[in-house]
Amino acid sequence: MPQTSNRFFDDLSRLMTDAAGLADGAKREAQTFAKSQLERMMAGMDVVSREEFEAVREMAAKARDENETLAARIAALEAKLAGSNP
Repeated sequence: MPQTSNRFFDDLSRLMTDAAGLADGAKREAQTFAKSQLERMMAGMDVVSREEFEAVREMAAKARDENETLAARIAALEAKLAGSNP
């Protein structure tokens, strides 16, 4: 009887191992499918990469700083001009 019990557990163990392998394969296949669908959807959209976004953000910050500097220069020149005209 003990040998029958061992064989039963061996078969059960083998079945569970096969089921786990099958589940893992299905998981990988589902992930691959979801990733390819997401990539296909993103390719159809007009989106920018993170690098492009960061580059444009830096350009905007630099332009804003230059704009503030030029506004200060204009204000100083206008004040100087107003002071020299009686």
